[in-house]
Amino acid sequence: MIEAAGPRAAVEALAGPEVRRLAFPDGTLLPGLIDAHVHLALDAGPDPVATLRASSDSELYAGMALRAEQLLATGVTTVRDLGDRGGLAVRLRDEIAAGQMPGPRVLAAGTPLTAPGGHCWFFGGEVEGEDAIREAVRRNAASGVDLIKVMATGGGITQGGPPVWQAQFTTREMRVVVEEARRAGLPVAAHAHGTEGIAAAVAAGVDSIEHCTWMGRDGFDVREDLAATIAGRGIAVCPAASPDWRGFAERFGPQRAEEMFQHIRWMAGSGVRLLPGTDAGVPRAVFDGFVSSLEFFEHIGMTAAEIIDLATAGAAEALDIAHDTGRLAPGHRADLLVVDGDPLTDLAALRSVRLVLAAGRPFGLPTGSSLLS
Repeated sequence: MIEAAGPRAAVEALAGPEVRRLAFPDGTLLPGLIDAHVHLALDAGPDPVATLRASSDSELYAGMALRAEQLLATGVTTVRDLGDRGGLAVRLRDEIAAGQMPGPRVLAAGTPLTAPGGHCWFFGGEVEGEDAIREAVRRNAASGVDLIKVMATGGGITQGGPPVWQAQFTTREMRVVVEEARRAGLPVAAHAHGTEGIAAAVAAGVDSIEHCTWMGRDGFDVREDLAATIAGRGIAVCPAASPDWRGFAERFGPQRAEEMFQHIRWMAGSGVRLLPGTDAGVPRAVFDGFVSSLEFFEHIGMTAAEIIDLATAGAAEALDIAHDTGRLAPGHRADLLVVDGDPLTDLAALRSVRLVLAAGRPFGLPTGSSLLS
């Protein structure tokens, strides 16, 4: 935990001579970063689904552990894992928390709910009908997840699945997901590209919408009234901008991509709370590219200082963990990052990582140094 924070004289007065000092005179100390959308079970390769399906649980878990360490090395000290197989992310979360391996704090969604043959069916969460939906939510809750994930629409990496704009559940079914999650005291994140699915998720009362790209059958279908409801209810939107968002724009078509980016810019200007996330694990969304994803928010007009807030205190508040992380404050977890330079004036400084602490455990400590609790 952080014992003290503030002016040097005040902090030094609380530290005895036995406490080691680490000096970074050209650096900046800031809270650890929060990536609100990752898939540790996917490897970010050309066909991560095929790799997943061909991997045993032990092989998959070993890869997940390596990818968690990769995130930590870039200064990410909290991640929200939004879909895995067989409870592996919960196991990884617990082993990291116990200090058995390095990694960020993991908020695990477990197996995401999807329609039969629907988006990400390969994780094992296919459900049909209200009874099956309730049972799946209860099963995830019993496994110890931190939140429930539901695939409200189709998605891009599921070959043969429904198109991304198509809703997979009715509004009533989405309400059942949320009702059952609330009984277990869990928030709900809804994957929703299509406007119909976004509307169902909002009506059901989800806590966050992932992607929120406003797609319809024949193009974009943006609804200002729905965005106003999202903002008014404090529902967070995670665009899940890939570290390869520039390459995506080239492949998707610069004009169409910029139209999509404009929708996110418009939502931010309309008071919608945004969350930073990489969708790490899908093709080209690598696990060491969080800064590139943050630069997307720079592209839509946010300042470096606003983006730092977004990736620390803002994300912590949206994920309901602001009571113990996201700030340099006494009593908070020692989730800390030291970088060369000043990221408040240049986000690229976040790539020059000198030291990471996750819950006080050092990662990347200079040779010959140590920290004493």
